[in-house]
This record gives sequence, C-alpha cells and structure tokens, in this order.
Amino acid sequence: MSRRFDHLGDVEAFVAVVEHGSLTAAAVALSTTPSVISRAVARLETRLGSQLLRRTTRRQGLTDAGRLYLEQARAAFALIDDAERSIQGEDGELTGRVRISAPTTYGHYRLPPLLQRFAARHPRVQIEVNIANRNVDLVAEGFDLAVRLGALPDSGLVARKLEDAALCLVASPDYLRRAGMPDDLAQLREHVCLPFVMPSTGRLASWWLREDGRDLDWTPPAPLLVSDDVLGVVSLAEQGVGICQSYDFVVADRLQRGRLVEVLPQLRGRSRPFSLIYAPHRSLSAAARALIDLLAGAA
Repeated sequence: MSRRFDHLGDVEAFVAVVEHGSLTAAAVALSTTPSVISRAVARLETRLGSQLLRRTTRRQGLTDAGRLYLEQARAAFALIDDAERSIQGEDGELTGRVRISAPTTYGHYRLPPLLQRFAARHPRVQIEVNIANRNVDLVAEGFDLAVRLGALPDSGLVARKLEDAALCLVASPDYLRRAGMPDDLAQLREHVCLPFVMPSTGRLASWWLREDGRDLDWTPPAPLLVSDDVLGVVSLAEQGVGICQSYDFVVADRLQRGRLVEVLPQLRGRSRPFSLIYAPHRSLSAAARALIDLLAGAA
C-alpha cells in the first residue's frame, strides 16, 4: 500500500517559504539548503499541476492557486498540531511547546519572572516568546497566547484580564535641572515631551492624565517622536532628553535608583489594561492551559 501523504515535507517547505519570505530563510528555519527547498516546492507544484509561487530574483509571490493552497495547508497543519496538543500532558509531567506574543513593555518587565517560575515548575515545556509592538494573528501565525494592551475589540477571542497598569510622567534629574520642574499642565506644554507614534494609526498616543478628578486624553507637543518601540521614550527620558509617560512597573527601578524623577504626580491616577487572549476554537495543550493559569493568577 502506497503512502498517501509522503509529500507533507514538500508542503511544509512551501509554507515555510511563504512565512519566511525566501528560499534561503525557509532553508535556515528547516535546517536544510535552499536547493532542497526549491526542489520540494517544484515537486509539490508538479503533484498539484499548478504553479504556487511567482519567482523573481528577489522575492517569492503567491499565485491565486498558491494563496488558496496555503490557507488549506495551514488549516491542515493546525489540525495535526491540535491533535498533538490534545494528548500532551495527559499523564505525568507536562511537555510540548507554547508560543506567546507580548508587547515590549510586558515582554521585558512582566513576563520574565513569570516565565522563570513556569519553567521551574515545567522544565520539559518549551516556551517561545515573541516580543513586538504588533498584534499577531493567533491562528494564522500559530500562536497559543498573546498579551494585548487596551480595550479589546469583539473579535471572538477569549480574554482574561492580567492587570490595570498605572501610568506616570517621568524625567531625568539632569533634564529637570536644566528645564525646571513643571507645576501644572500649562507649564508642561513648554517642556520637551516624548510622545509615541501608534503603529496601528500613525498618530501620537495621547497621555492619559487625571486633573481635579477629570480624565484627560492629552496630546503632548512633539519636538521629538518615537515610533515602533515604546520603550524608546523611557530610554530618551533617562538620558535627559525630555519628559515621557510610562507604566509604573517599567520605571519603578529607575525611580528607586534616582535615574528618573516623577513629574506632576497630581496628574496621575489613570491606568491601561493588559489582557491575555487566546482563540476559543483551538484545542489548547495542557502546557498552554497551565501557562494561562499562571499568568492570569499572578494578576
């Protein structure tokens, strides 16, 4: 009896080329060579009788057939992955892999001690952490969990609140010696403020303030803009460039060591929520469920 699915390696190679953007990158991801990947894709196209990739000297583009086949191939691999997840950890020690995505603030300042605790409890579970200021597509990109900031749209995803993270304004002692400490919001407008450009909209992120019991969404003047990595505003503030708004948990150590000083504490009082999300229709492994419980329980 012939094997029905002896071409799955070729399918995996095709998916890797699309996801990694080139034959070379796919070869690195699969620990092989570009020529092997190229032959695998060619065999798959011959089997299907249809071209899947448009090849140029610099990049690979999907044909219409390739786009359709990619969607179905990803769904098939997801089912296989779910089948493995369903039996992992049924008995004894947890095993397997958990993929989680988080923004830079949470990824650098909240996750490390929690993941260390999880690793100590479950040493046979491999955790892959993606730290980036973008919202990953959980299903399409194969993530189990993601940490999200702010109000969540009605996307059908399960969400568990991690915390409401308090915000504050900070600057370095050196900057305040040069520019003076502002006494109120009006004086703050005369200072060098360090706003962040939201990657989703290209607009400046408002500073969330509270003045005399009223919530204010205040857009700071912008002589200097930071984009892509929100932690850049903290680094610039620490070097004396200006004033920024950040989370208490990000700047707490710098405040304690005197590298930053809180500015206008009377305007604090607001926070932003961080949540843990995952897709309800996916069968989570025992390892993923254990990590959810640990992260949500630490709130």
